[in-house]
Amino acid sequence: MIYDIGMKITYEYERPVSVGRHLLRLMPADLPGVQRRLSGSLKIDPVPSERRELQDFFRNSCVEVGYRESYAAISFEITARVECVAEIPSLDFSPDLTTLAVEIAGYRGLDPHAPHHFTGPSPLIRPTPEMAAYARELISPDQTVFSMVRAVGEALNRDLKYDPDATEVDTPVEEAFARRHGVCQDFAHIMIACLRGVGIPAGYVSGFLRTIPPPGQPRMEGADAMHAWVRVWCGIETGWVEYDPTNALIVGTDHIVVSRGRDYSDVAPVRGILRTSGDQKNDQSVDVLPVTVGG
Repeated sequence: MIYDIGMKITYEYERPVSVGRHLLRLMPADLPGVQRRLSGSLKIDPVPSERRELQDFFRNSCVEVGYRESYAAISFEITARVECVAEIPSLDFSPDLTTLAVEIAGYRGLDPHAPHHFTGPSPLIRPTPEMAAYARELISPDQTVFSMVRAVGEALNRDLKYDPDATEVDTPVEEAFARRHGVCQDFAHIMIACLRGVGIPAGYVSGFLRTIPPPGQPRMEGADAMHAWVRVWCGIETGWVEYDPTNALIVGTDHIVVSRGRDYSDVAPVRGILRTSGDQKNDQSVDVLPVTVGG
């Protein structure tokens, strides 16, 4: 499946920014066997004084920009064409929890994809006894890890309400879980905490959803902005599998990856350091449209 992606993020400041520096993770990723970026451009207004491209620890593509002149507003606009080829696993070769623990211990590397980075607390996720207990009620010792992932994800989709007004970007995961309301970031953080609480390595994915669903299928929640879902290590044989708890499905070609990390703090689309005062407001628009044959 090929998509044309357009996104624009704007910030307006009550008082001009005298000095600013931003780290951007906005461009769809190139991931062998998952997706291929056919083209892409990032337009920044005003044009920054400095601009450089880099990779973070988790090999996400980043753009760092800096300003020495003041500005009262800033916008980041991407256009990209991406081909998605990810296949949903058809067979389950994942182990049970006991064997998974042995496989995690036997993984000797500390590369960006090592499960060790995704088992304990991370900056925005502290697994709690309540979330671990919630997950344990949904699984049994004889289940495979992959089936546990689906059980927890489907239960969260049932028990949590998608509510764009319920939380903020910095709402703690414990609070979102207690409220049982939230957006895709909350769904992802809660699922990660639940899985880590029972010993399953899980991380966070930031990206896009197709805006227009296939004929006869419902429109997915979270398609109007950047989306978030979960990445789970299901053992040596199966490897990493991605699951979208907001929409209760295994991720396939309707999802476009931008960045991967332990939680939102590792993949924030825009992170900045500014010298200013007063309030700011921002706006975001996203379109992810399938390309027709010959398009």
